[in-house]
Amino acid sequence: MNNIRNFCIIAHIDHGKSTLADRLLEKTGRVSSREMTTNQILDNNPLEQERGITIKLHAIQMEYKAKDGKDYILNLIDTPGHVDFSYEVSRSLAACEGALLIVDATQGVEAQTISNLYMAIDSDLEIIPVMNKIDLPSAATTMDTVKQQIIDLIGCSETDILSCSAKQGIGIEEILEEIVHRIPPPKGDPNAPLRALIYDSVFDTYRGVIVNTRVFDGVLKEKDKIYFYATQQSYEVEEVGTMHMKRFRTGELSAGNVGYLIASIRNLQDTKVGDTITNFNHPCDKPIEGFRIVKPMVFSGIYPSDAADFEDLRESLAKLVLNDSAITYEPESSSALGFGFRCGFLGLLHLEIVQERLEREFDQNIVSTVPNVRYKVIKTNSEEFFIDNPAQLPDRGNIAEIQEPFIRAQIITPDEYLGNVMKLCIDRRGILKNTTYLSAERVDVEFELPLSEVVFDFFDKLKSISRGYASLDYEFIEYRTEDLVKLDILLNGETVDALSTIVHNKKSADWGRKLCSKLKELIPRQMFEVAIQAAIGSKVISRTNVQALRKNVIAKCYGGDITRKRKLLEKQKEGKKRMKQIGKIEIPQEAFLAVLSIDNN
Repeated sequence: MNNIRNFCIIAHIDHGKSTLADRLLEKTGRVSSREMTTNQILDNNPLEQERGITIKLHAIQMEYKAKDGKDYILNLIDTPGHVDFSYEVSRSLAACEGALLIVDATQGVEAQTISNLYMAIDSDLEIIPVMNKIDLPSAATTMDTVKQQIIDLIGCSETDILSCSAKQGIGIEEILEEIVHRIPPPKGDPNAPLRALIYDSVFDTYRGVIVNTRVFDGVLKEKDKIYFYATQQSYEVEEVGTMHMKRFRTGELSAGNVGYLIASIRNLQDTKVGDTITNFNHPCDKPIEGFRIVKPMVFSGIYPSDAADFEDLRESLAKLVLNDSAITYEPESSSALGFGFRCGFLGLLHLEIVQERLEREFDQNIVSTVPNVRYKVIKTNSEEFFIDNPAQLPDRGNIAEIQEPFIRAQIITPDEYLGNVMKLCIDRRGILKNTTYLSAERVDVEFELPLSEVVFDFFDKLKSISRGYASLDYEFIEYRTEDLVKLDILLNGETVDALSTIVHNKKSADWGRKLCSKLKELIPRQMFEVAIQAAIGSKVISRTNVQALRKNVIAKCYGGDITRKRKLLEKQKEGKKRMKQIGKIEIPQEAFLAVLSIDNN
């Protein structure tokens, strides 16, 4: 155990986590330079490579011969940097004793650098600060400032900060030496009953669920009968091993080590991230603390564009959930779109990735509705329940109050954009809590904001008003009572439930107007007039019309009596009236996402 080091890499997005992981693999000989065909070798999903972000965490074991002559086993966990996947980061931190905190030498400390650092400190990890990208031309002028930011942030001395360039391979040897000497070896009792943490799980079509685990006490052996605390399931272990570039079977995992187990588990829901594994016949006294079920934050309806593909979509979602247990889905129906599913996601990036995977990997042609958050409704008879679809909201007369989720947002921005950032947050009903200057030019602003105002286009707006320099991190705090109303959209007097949204009463008239004019642009003209109305309950607050197309029925009348032309026009009018009564309006996919593109400013 004294020669094992378990560590992870934490950083803001694009600060070089995955590139540094590649260099460590190359330096320790785990991957030969011939195998380094792609950048970010651990990000093996095509979507990860295209977007240049880590979506799933990846674990790998390396062997390193230090300068003191000893052989060490290094277990590295490469974690995602995006705020949507912060629960995965927190669980992987629980499996480690140390963390490399990567900071970009040109960008400095960002919002998620701080939030990931606090998570690491809460997990009592040894932090090794590393300044990456020192080879960039602009780094020479910013390095001293960034060093000072790191010193202020974690209270270390300047000599503790390592400098490297993951891209050029500069300073990698020093990082490996520091990992060996500064990160403590794991503690644990190999003779105690088995106690292991699940920090990730993936589904393999042939083997079932593969569980990535860190053993704290005892020994995990093949043929053992194991028990999962949270799901109360028991299985017999078929295979145990460590993670090299591929799975490497060892037959057992002792206390302090990180590896995988296979036990013919068919359902990914049985292996929840953060759960404790113990021996069925000799269980441990109590599970490892900190387990919580991941709750979806954003909900959207996903429908097949052709109603006949409903069963195909159900099958595709079931397969997708096997590889991503954070998605939830249940069937729902809409009068406008037919049968589909109401799906829950961790955030808007997670929603985008799932939609893209459905279209790419499963050839699904889908229509998605406007993302919503989950609201808490208290009825007049004191009954409480949650809704994630505006169509589920009861009549206004039965509602005592509606509560919406609030988040604590931490925004780090250059001070020249501070006014713009504050205006954006206040326009989105934000409450300023704190402002701290990290340096003469950079400000850390803390706001409390409704989650519904953040999930649409808040991040894009923040990036555009700060020219890409501001960074955002957020966490859920509580539900609060607000003056919220359901805004319905009616087309020719019929409510389109898929276009309904829940908005703040103050903004409802403005939203109604903007949504009507947006839909007027998007809904194609018919042979009859289409009335678009926005309503709260029975009160119409905005209206616009899509003018009818007009066929020239008098083209064949040249000269002659005017009464004949009038007769033809009257006949056309009658036909249009009749068509309007039975006419069905085709609504394009863009119309369902019109709410997203409404400019709130």
